[in-house]
Amino acid sequence: MELAFGPLILLVLLAVVLAMGFKVLREYERAVIFRFGRVARGLVGGHGPGIVVIMPLVDKLLRVSLRTVAMDVPPQDVITRDNVSVKVNAVIYFRVVDQQRAIVQVEDYLYATSMMAQTTLRSVLGQSQLDDLLAKREEINIHLQRILDQQTEPWGIKVSAVEVKNVDLPQEMQRVIAKQAEAERERRSKVIHAEGEFQAAQRLADAATVMSRHPMALQLRYLQTLVEIAAEKNSTTIFPIPIDMLTPFVQGLQKREAGE
Repeated sequence: MELAFGPLILLVLLAVVLAMGFKVLREYERAVIFRFGRVARGLVGGHGPGIVVIMPLVDKLLRVSLRTVAMDVPPQDVITRDNVSVKVNAVIYFRVVDQQRAIVQVEDYLYATSMMAQTTLRSVLGQSQLDDLLAKREEINIHLQRILDQQTEPWGIKVSAVEVKNVDLPQEMQRVIAKQAEAERERRSKVIHAEGEFQAAQRLADAATVMSRHPMALQLRYLQTLVEIAAEKNSTTIFPIPIDMLTPFVQGLQKREAGE
């Protein structure tokens, strides 16, 4: 009986070992295979996707995903160039473009990319003014993406985007910014009011110039004013007097002033 089960057990073990030599990689996966500690090349089926044939107990297969990773950068305490302490967090988007370098050149590319993003975030934002950090967010994002992409390129990592999410300011700085914004709005309001007064004065000066050149225009304006006053419901009695009747008195007054 023992002799009968012996070959059967060997066949089962052989089938298990052979099954271990077939690996299936998904469309978004690539493989890095080590044979006796070295990177193996020229394997049946390549490095994916699909079926990859390896030598059981000799080859070691590591899977690497090529999908874009969205990694959240924890909040970092940053002191800006103008000595304002803020807490900033961000998110980075990256993917593996060279699976061999991502495995061979760095121990853990996810952890290494996260640490690099944190240190770069503190370094870049520490060189920026607070106003730039709040107003020029897009420029800072592009600058962060360019630096991170250069630093992770030897690892076979492509950083496609960096987005600064939140900038938490101290309560004192929030009150200062609120007062500054209020003062700016008040300044704009005064400037707009002064501009309106200036334009109105200019129009009145132009109107006076036109009326001095055309005396009938003043007469028409006088009659229009009478119509507007009469249209209102009041107890005022208006006696219209032609302006021409007042002309001798005005000329006499001017001659008296000239004689004095």
